[in-house]
Amino acid sequence: MRNSIPIILSVGFACAAQAGPIETNAGTLQAVSVVDGLETPWAFDFLPDGTILITERDGALIAVRDGQRWQVNGLPRVYSDGQGGLLDILVPDDFATNREIFLTYARKQGLFGAGTAVFRARLSDDGRSLKDGKTIFEMTRGSGGGVHFGSRLVEAPDGTLYVTVGDRGDGEKAQNLALHNGSVLRITRDGAAPANNPFVGTGGAQPQIWSYGHRNPQGAALDGSGQLWTVEHGARGGDEVNKITPGMNYGWPVISYGVNYNGSKIGEGTRKDGMTQPEHYWDPSIAPSGMTFYDGKVADWRGDAFVGSLKFNMISRLSGDPLREVERIEGPETQRVRDVAQGLDGALWFLSVYNGALYRLE
Repeated sequence: MRNSIPIILSVGFACAAQAGPIETNAGTLQAVSVVDGLETPWAFDFLPDGTILITERDGALIAVRDGQRWQVNGLPRVYSDGQGGLLDILVPDDFATNREIFLTYARKQGLFGAGTAVFRARLSDDGRSLKDGKTIFEMTRGSGGGVHFGSRLVEAPDGTLYVTVGDRGDGEKAQNLALHNGSVLRITRDGAAPANNPFVGTGGAQPQIWSYGHRNPQGAALDGSGQLWTVEHGARGGDEVNKITPGMNYGWPVISYGVNYNGSKIGEGTRKDGMTQPEHYWDPSIAPSGMTFYDGKVADWRGDAFVGSLKFNMISRLSGDPLREVERIEGPETQRVRDVAQGLDGALWFLSVYNGALYRLE
């Protein structure tokens, strides 16, 4: 239940521990450890009763409430290799009505391939198992290897789902509309393509595609107006913040503000007619991951975007129009930040892969 109106409630915090101060432009904050002992955590979300659900890449879904933690059963068979595994989790706004949740994961395809997939299931009343689980979508045949699955989930204002898919390490496929590689998708809760998607009825194009020409979008969020944004990994330099417009081509690998890891040029340069420019880019790369727009307790931050960095061990705060990085929030707790979200309590929460912990800034 991300980007929802903040609700102040009493959450049972597991393993809560006070940490040292973190200096920010909004004042001195504390990063409080809420859950620790996690193994390669990837994403988290909240149930309306305050239960925290956390995915671990190797294939575990952890639930935490009132000082207790347990592993939720009923997950799909996850392909865990490199960057692939159990990835994002989404608790939709109508969870209280039907108890459905959505997960993304790397799914085995053929003998050597794997691709991004979306799984829907109903959480049991006791919160300990997933029922009626079904893979509602999987990308066209993925590539071998364990890189660039993308894999963020965002609920659109109309209840459809945005899904980010990486190029799977094969950049040229991000320009091929017959494939899902390197795209942002929009699907129904049954995995189908909504009739008003931009490429529905276009011969040979995958109808779920909302935008394309992306490298590896590992962060996505809606701003206060309902506009979708993504952050994605470049190669060496050229990590991007993109404002997503349906039907647009974001250029990878034809244009980029980075270079290949060996220093050679990528594509044709930084601009080309018919290809959309990023709103912001980082050079050197920060390895951006989870993203959220904030409207919580800290007045100076309202309306700003927050993006986790896997490389520079910080959270990037972006503000203004166009968005620009205005601050780096960093401390011992912000090491390899994989996911960032606003909690139901109005605070900023984040996952550290390096520390294996979920924190709340207060």
